[in-house]
This record gives sequence, C-alpha cells and structure tokens, in this order.
Amino acid sequence: MEKPQTYIPVPLPNRERFSEDEMQSKADEFYQLMKSRHTVRDFSTEAVPKTIIEKAILTAGTAPNGANRQPWHFAVLGNVDARKIIRTEAEKEEQEFYDGKAGEAWLNALAPLGTDKNKPFLETAPWLIVVFGQRFDVDENGEKLKNYYVPESVGIACGMLLTALHNVGLVTLTHTPSPMGFLNKICKRPENEKPLMIIVTGYAKEGATIPKEALSKKSLKEISSFL
Repeated sequence: MEKPQTYIPVPLPNRERFSEDEMQSKADEFYQLMKSRHTVRDFSTEAVPKTIIEKAILTAGTAPNGANRQPWHFAVLGNVDARKIIRTEAEKEEQEFYDGKAGEAWLNALAPLGTDKNKPFLETAPWLIVVFGQRFDVDENGEKLKNYYVPESVGIACGMLLTALHNVGLVTLTHTPSPMGFLNKICKRPENEKPLMIIVTGYAKEGATIPKEALSKKSLKEISSFL
C-alpha cells in the first residue's frame, strides 16, 4: 500500500526574491567562482578533514533524482593502502587504453591535456570518492525495487559534489578507468551498484599546473540557443 502523499510549503530560500541587480551580482560572482575550477593532477599529500568530505557528500545527496529514489552511493577511501590498490588496478586498465584500446582519434583528443597511463594522484591525494549508481534497490523482504533515471540522477549529484568541493578550496579530478568492475570488490559494494567514476580530491600541490588548453571554453553562443 502506498504511503499517503503529504505536502509542506516550499522552503523560504526557494521563495526569496532578489532585485535584478542582486540577481546579476550573484550570477556573476558564482560564475567567477566556477570559472576558476579546473581539473588538477598534482595533489598535495596534506590531510583534509573528513568532516569537509562528509558535508560535500551531503550536498551531493540533495540533487534532484528520479522518483526521489536517490540511486547513488559514495564510497570514500582515505586509507593509504586502499588508494595504492586502486592506483595499481586502474593503471592496468590505463596501460591497455593508451596502448591502443582507446583508438587514435581519442588519444589525439587527449594529447593537448598531457594525460598518460600513469595515475599517481590516485595514491597521493588524501581522498578518493568512488561514485556508484544503484540500478535497483532491495527492500527488507529481498524484493528488487527499480530505480529511475539512474545515470542522469547520479550525473547531477556528481556535478554538485564537484561544486561543493571547489567551494571550500579543494581541487578535484574525475577518473574513469575502463572497465571499472574491480572497484566493486575493493569498495565492498553489491552487484546492483555500477561504478561510474572516481572523484579525486584534496589540496593542490605547491607548483601544480594545468594545461593551458584547459582555459579554452566554448562561448555562450556555442553552447546555447534562445528560442
């Protein structure tokens, strides 16, 4: 039997109105904040408080999602040995990728970014967040419960997680070794969960750099149309 639907007033922040000037100022300020976000591969080994990571994940957990099923799990690895194992396993897959599995076109597209099969950041960064999409849930009776719009929902949550981490001054990198099945075993996650990405996070190492190519972003005209 379905639970009776109840409703509450829209929370105040969602009803607050700003003047047009205030809106423009807030929009500009947030754009500048997010424009400064870049993928970083040079991480410091300096510790980052666990509570900061927890709050960022709680932020991600507020993301819109299909039928409010919240079909995600974030497995957080701060243990040095676990991070070392993930690096070893990921680099095995990367070896095949860069040895030809990716194809010439893909490798040419990656060339300006300077990436290669070596992934030291998986070991040096203080935190790895392995993101899983839950294809279905299992209730207390062992019955499968279908989840909806899983890739879309998890994708939005990941974007919010990256934003939350950037907001507190941490840098990030998204890593997607292929295949990623080994992550279920390392993170002790069930078969109904599919690993989608590893989010590497921590402080930038002193002297860290990014490819100049990363500053090149498409214009508003290229990425949007107003009808």
